[in-house]
Amino acid sequence: MTSTWNSADLERIAGPDELRISSHRKDGTLRPFVIIWAVRAGDSLYVRSAHGPENGWFRRAQSSGTGRIRVGGIERDVTFASVDLSEQPAVDDAYRDKYSRYAGIVRGMVGPSVYDITLRLDPAD
Repeated sequence: MTSTWNSADLERIAGPDELRISSHRKDGTLRPFVIIWAVRAGDSLYVRSAHGPENGWFRRAQSSGTGRIRVGGIERDVTFASVDLSEQPAVDDAYRDKYSRYAGIVRGMVGPSVYDITLRLDPAD
């Protein structure tokens, strides 16, 4: 069963424009953190690869399946989960709402063409 975020963590993590994200290496150590956008849709957190499926952080996150995020004074271990098609429209809306002032960038971050580069951040048990 997947763990869930508490409401306080959801607000602190999804509130800022950016978070830092890292994935685990095979030996369990963390890779360097990179800055990325993240959104909240319902009680879940999501990230998308702005530079497509070949982006290094995204490939490594998919491969390792686990990592860590830092934002808003908190640091949490996470799992990187695939996202069901039914979740994607809410993620699109969250990106449009949160980052509306960056409309030109957001256009490339929403819609079916980016659904395969979306990951849900679940708190690690």
